[in-house]
Amino acid sequence: MFQEQLAVQRARQSFQTGKTKPLEYRIQQLKRLQVFLWERRKDIAEALKRDLNKSEYGAELFETVVLEAEIKLAIERVVEWAAPRPVEKDLLTILDEVYVKPEPLGVVLIIGPWNYPWTLTLLPLVGAIAAGNAAVLKPSDISTNSTKVMKEHLPHYIDEDVYPVVTGGVPETQELLKQKFDHIFYTGSTTVGKLVMEAAARHLTPVTLELGGKSPCYIDKNCNIAIACRRITWGKFLNCGQTCIAPDYILCESSIQNRVLEEIKKCIKEFYTDNPKTSEDYGRIINQRQFKRLMGLMEGITIAFGGDADESQYYIAPTLLKNVTGESKVMKEEIFGPLLPIITVSGVDDAIQFINKGEKPLVLYVFSHDSKIIKKVMAETSSGALLANDCITHFIDSALPFGGVGYSGMGCYRGRHSFDQLSHLRSCLIKQLNMEAVNSMRYPPHTTKKLALARFFLLRHVSLSWLRRMLMLTMLAGLAAYVAQRFQ
Repeated sequence: MFQEQLAVQRARQSFQTGKTKPLEYRIQQLKRLQVFLWERRKDIAEALKRDLNKSEYGAELFETVVLEAEIKLAIERVVEWAAPRPVEKDLLTILDEVYVKPEPLGVVLIIGPWNYPWTLTLLPLVGAIAAGNAAVLKPSDISTNSTKVMKEHLPHYIDEDVYPVVTGGVPETQELLKQKFDHIFYTGSTTVGKLVMEAAARHLTPVTLELGGKSPCYIDKNCNIAIACRRITWGKFLNCGQTCIAPDYILCESSIQNRVLEEIKKCIKEFYTDNPKTSEDYGRIINQRQFKRLMGLMEGITIAFGGDADESQYYIAPTLLKNVTGESKVMKEEIFGPLLPIITVSGVDDAIQFINKGEKPLVLYVFSHDSKIIKKVMAETSSGALLANDCITHFIDSALPFGGVGYSGMGCYRGRHSFDQLSHLRSCLIKQLNMEAVNSMRYPPHTTKKLALARFFLLRHVSLSWLRRMLMLTMLAGLAAYVAQRFQ
């Protein structure tokens, strides 16, 4: 039997014992995950340095701190999240118990990506543990050093039978996808996302797909261009551009194109010095395949700045491209690297039209002082998220659901959204064996009188809060009448 089958079988058997359901167990496992991140932080940082040339500071800031915050939140709130959730009653349920009860789904498969191999693999795990599931972890085979650390050390901290780590490449992933799961959580490309969804459909397994796409960035000519470009530069070249929510391209009017170019050049030099290749804070492309793909995207394009490359180190400098059109090669796929095309438009309407010609992006960025422009872009486009006057930071707020729409994905997570995504929200209605006089309206023989009664109960939509108000008004009216009569 393959290791994949054994891992799934072991996780399924563990879940069926009921060991993951008690809140005490969930909290204990989350605390063990906390300890893992703290005790193995140096191993994690070293792995990220070898995989993506991330600095120790960058590894902590953009990988482990986000995880620590998510775990802390889950530990503090899991009791609240898992509690039955009362719903509003109506005339038909006024005397009944009515609530939604979150329940674990079962065994969840989590397929992680290579660009943020810790954050984007373990964040869904936090949600899976909090929701009381078992989970099979499949970290990326591309970020090999991070995967090795995860495989070797994570089982010493959290329950290996419930949360096994399966490693390997495409064959192992394909074998995993043949197994039956209760939910699949995949982060990666749209191409592979389609294959994951196809495999899940064979078992009618629900999926969360965190994909990507070409996230546009519109700069209004009247905004503070210097600050806008500073934030765009940071968001774009973070992790060498290998971020699913990085600004993929800039849209701006031709009158400010040169200013935008100059400001971004200035920020690149400020952040990464005149030679980014020597900067501790500038990463590397993950492998040769991605390096060659990115180099190919620059063919036939005017390089306004940067363009330096060293295949021996998988290094590509922060690069600005101009004279780009919608038909350019670099606009035909998600860039996922340190290339930033600038496309000129005549204004916000033209920018919106350009955006809407493509697939719905994971995030849409707009920089403007004018709230009317921001609201116009929001109203006339669709994206997983919209962020005005900044980049990336919406991901940090765990109160916001993170996820795509259409080609950029389906489903969402972060904080309570992760818990709900990986739970079954079970509807519960507890009635008593009485009140048959009211219930008789549904029993044959059907009559005009019964129909009229049913219409009253079903079409009035009288809520319990309304009934309380009416009861209070009736009591106050009665009290007022009594006082008036008493003191006549």
